[in-house]
Amino acid sequence: MSSFRMGPSILFCPADRPERYAKAAERADAIIVDLEDAVAAQNKDAARRAMVASALDPQRTIVRVNPVDSPYFEADLQALAQTSYRTVMLPKSESAADVARLKGYEVVALCETAAGVTNVGSFAASPLVVALMWGAEDLLASLGGTSSRHEDGSYRDVARFARSQILLHAATHGKAAIDSVYLDIPDIEGLKAEARDAKASGFMAKASIHPNQMPVIREAFLPSEAELERARRILAAAESTQGVFAFEGQMVDEPLLRQARATLGK
Repeated sequence: MSSFRMGPSILFCPADRPERYAKAAERADAIIVDLEDAVAAQNKDAARRAMVASALDPQRTIVRVNPVDSPYFEADLQALAQTSYRTVMLPKSESAADVARLKGYEVVALCETAAGVTNVGSFAASPLVVALMWGAEDLLASLGGTSSRHEDGSYRDVARFARSQILLHAATHGKAAIDSVYLDIPDIEGLKAEARDAKASGFMAKASIHPNQMPVIREAFLPSEAELERARRILAAAESTQGVFAFEGQMVDEPLLRQARATLGK
């Protein structure tokens, strides 16, 4: 299994806003110091300098560099080498060759293009990769689309496919899966529902863009007391039963026992 243990609430923080680093680290389980989308081209150098000068906990810090084919990638690597940060998010990951450019680091491969989602199996197996994440809006842009969601907030089918593809390949190769961000910041109920679905589906964490989303995600990834109690009862019943058995009107077999163990963290 993957060595990645950051989460469940992971917060993006612009690398050129070092005054936000400490507060972000206080609010989140882990932070992503973002050298890519959150930083304008004219601020890239200042962002790298701020990242190099920072003293965040390396065990709770991910640095998102720019894509391998960008004019900023090599400078990002040179700056990264001056720090103790060793977990790197690679945006627009599309191949094993892309991932190999980050030898010596633990890589969170961000799949957010048609090629990345289609080819994810080719680099999910890399020993450098510790986690996979998917990105909805960049994916739709790579398809020539205009939005990943319907008006009611639900994902379009192609986004749902990509989400499932990344989750399945992560599980296949023993890597952690990170769910994409929820952009509608005021919609707490929508975020809660999506985060709970991510947890129930098997994602280890969910990335986010605002500190106020942290407690919502964290709570959503915790089992409720009712879920914990039911899992305990199922496992207790299994101790005195061999094979498949009925429990409160539901057939229980080994897959449901594994789910109960997962609920209890066993």
